[in-house]
Amino acid sequence: MTATLPGPDGQPRCRWCGAAPEFFAYHDAEWGFPVADDRRLFEKLSLEGFQSGLSWRTILAKRENFRAAFYGFDMASVARMTERDVARLLQDPGIVRHRGKIEAVINNAQRALELVAEEGSLAAYFWRHEPDPATPDPAQAVSTSPTSIAISKDLKKRGWKFVGPTTVYAFMQAMGMVNDHAAECVTRAQVAHARQAFTPPRR
Repeated sequence: MTATLPGPDGQPRCRWCGAAPEFFAYHDAEWGFPVADDRRLFEKLSLEGFQSGLSWRTILAKRENFRAAFYGFDMASVARMTERDVARLLQDPGIVRHRGKIEAVINNAQRALELVAEEGSLAAYFWRHEPDPATPDPAQAVSTSPTSIAISKDLKKRGWKFVGPTTVYAFMQAMGMVNDHAAECVTRAQVAHARQAFTPPRR
């Protein structure tokens, strides 16, 4: 089995796009492109946490509902959410109604504000963990990496939840820290070009 399949335009895309029609747009425009905006980074890490044990199709289909439920993933607003908000969201059919994951997003927003105060931004923190660009990106088959293990360990030490090495690696893929598009995928070169033009924030 090849690592790609033809997209709507006949060009090769990563094979996982074939699991759902809506994956093509996400794959072509978002997945793997570098992100430096703190709100988007917090959203991506939160949604990867919600995905744990579920399919990404479920999460992507509910993404707008998650955004509405968590104030567009504005960290300060989420950090102020209370048990009353948790109870309300547990009745919301538009999201994944998992108490632990909902509480984790609120907790992580509070921890994220602490991290921003210390590091300057979430982007500065995550991108300082970027693997050496000269190091080849890992094979698509892996679900963790030394970097994801290190970030997971550090975040857990800081009090974050639902940030295991696999979740963190999926986040690294989504936010562009690694280019995990298949070698033959037409989007891989676009992501590589975007990464070359991207200056990682430091503070």
